[in-house]
Amino acid sequence: MVDATEATRRTGFAKEFREFLLKQNVVALAAGVVIGAAIGKVVSGIVELVVMPIVGLLLPGQNEWRQMKLELGRGNAIGYGEVLGRLLEFGVIALVVFLVLKAFVRAPPPAAPSPTKACPQCLETIPAAARRCRACTSEV
Repeated sequence: MVDATEATRRTGFAKEFREFLLKQNVVALAAGVVIGAAIGKVVSGIVELVVMPIVGLLLPGQNEWRQMKLELGRGNAIGYGEVLGRLLEFGVIALVVFLVLKAFVRAPPPAAPSPTKACPQCLETIPAAARRCRACTSEV
């Protein structure tokens, strides 16, 4: 049987955990990760099924360009075709992510010029139109 202090402690922990989730935007972050993973699959599919076949037509060897290797001997080879393919996929995915972010994330408007300035003598903040500092009385 659970005593009253144990039940209160569990309820307090649950409440504290719920507040943590809401305060730290953990739920929003988790939703962002899930949506990001789904978008990543879509973009990867577009790259693999649309872009890469077009690249294969433009390169010599058509779709076999990913299997291109530099033979080193004794069964060792550098698979530069696969490396180039992955770099190209990364470039296309990065471009798509950039375009999506640019479309949805707007830059904040530029800040309005400050109506204050600092006194060159005492560094006190004074109105921009002031001709004399109110703190040290020097001319500005």
